Amino acid sequence: MDFAFVSRFRYVHTIAWALLLSLLIVSLAATIGRATVNLRGALTAEDGSLAVMMLLPEEKISEVTLVKAGADTQEFLVETKDGPKLIRLKRGEKEWFVQDTVPLRE
Repeated sequence: MDFAFVSRFRYVHTIAWALLLSLLIVSLAATIGRATVNLRGALTAEDGSLAVMMLLPEEKISEVTLVKAGADTQEFLVETKDGPKLIRLKRGEKEWFVQDTVPLRE
């Protein structure tokens, strides 16, 4: 390719698009990487409210309220598609797991 015949406008235009697309790709990769780190950390965090939503996706939880927090257990009042439920989480060696699910009446 002969660069002697490329105009200054065409050169700047090409470089600008290349920089813009590179920045877009890098920012998209960083955002996805940060989101996966946050989701992985949600299962091991001190507060298990996000872990409740991740561990029970089939319940379609719309609201989570912490009722009782202990050293290694937490109880949440959650609003699901079937009505309110009390969910008890227990902390294992590394992450939270659902210990018990109690349906409640309104």
